[in-house]
Amino acid sequence: MDRAVSADQSFRAARGVVALTNADGSTICDSCVVADRMFPRMKGLLGKRELASGEGMLIRPTSSIHTFFMRFPIDAVFLSRDGEVLKVKPNVGAWRARFCRGAHSVLELPAGEAARRDVAPGAQLEFRKLAPAA
Repeated sequence: MDRAVSADQSFRAARGVVALTNADGSTICDSCVVADRMFPRMKGLLGKRELASGEGMLIRPTSSIHTFFMRFPIDAVFLSRDGEVLKVKPNVGAWRARFCRGAHSVLELPAGEAARRDVAPGAQLEFRKLAPAA
């Protein structure tokens, strides 16, 4: 079971594992790991063989990412401090780097997921904290 976060709580308050939705309530990422500390940010998705549909990683603070040593392509969604989508870079393959001026965080999704879930610049993302598994 998950708890909805009140509208006055900032997107920046997301911690742990969260679900991300569009402002209209449609799900963008069912299980998103928030990497907001040094080591989780450094590791990112390194060592993973794939991201399943519905999984993702929110890396912050950052305005750039790289896919060095990664084994699979990703979609990179660049976000403002308050969760507005600034830019979507689809299907970023291995050994690439991407940047977005003004971005505060990057949501990494499986390749093709941004298009499947209609993520586009201007969209406002919100989060729900997921309750720990029982």
